[in-house]
Amino acid sequence: MTAEGHDSAPADIELRVAALEKVMIEAGLVASDTIDAIVDTYENQVGPHLGAAAVARAWVDEDFRRRLLDDATTALAELGIGGVQGEVVVAVENTERVHNAVVCTLCSCYPWPVLGLPPAWYKSPPYRARMVREPRAVLAEMGLQLDPDVEIRVWDSTAEIRYLVVPRRPAGSEGMEEEDLAALVTRDSMIGTGEPRLPS
Repeated sequence: MTAEGHDSAPADIELRVAALEKVMIEAGLVASDTIDAIVDTYENQVGPHLGAAAVARAWVDEDFRRRLLDDATTALAELGIGGVQGEVVVAVENTERVHNAVVCTLCSCYPWPVLGLPPAWYKSPPYRARMVREPRAVLAEMGLQLDPDVEIRVWDSTAEIRYLVVPRRPAGSEGMEEEDLAALVTRDSMIGTGEPRLPS
C-alpha cells in the first residue's frame, strides 16, 4: 500500500486510457466534448482543493468548525461544496488523543466533491480489509507513525454517508492566511492516512 504521491500504477495507464477513449468515441458511445467536460469536472470543479479549503476555514473560524462537525453537509454547502457522491458528509476531527481514518469495506464509497477521485490504494482489497482490523499497522506502512496512546477510530464510508477527516492544524502555522493554510492540507490527511504538510 502506498500513500499520497506514491501510487503504484501501470506505466502504460495513459496509453490505455487514450485507447479506450478512442474506441468509445469511434463506436459513438460518447462524444469527445463529454469526456472533456468530465475531465474538467474532476480536475477543477471537485477535488481535494475544496476539502482543503473547508479544513483551512475550520482552522481559522471556530464557528465554522463547530458547524462542520455538527452538520458537514450543510457547512460545506456554505462554501459551495456538494453534489453527487457527497450528498451526506460527516466530518470527524483529529485531536491530540484521537486519530480518525476512513475506509470503505464494501467497495470504494468516497466523498468526491471534497476529495476528488479516490486513490487506487483506497479501493484495494488489502486496505479495505486490513484498515478495520489493524489500522495502526496499515497507517505505519503508509508512513504515519502514531503514539501508542493515541486512539484510532476507523470510519466505514457507505453509499449513504461519507466521511471527511479534519486533521490537526500543524505547529508553526499560526498567523498564516487561510489560502496558505489550505495548501498545507493533503488529500491523505483528509482520509486520515497522512498528516498535513508542515509550513516551510
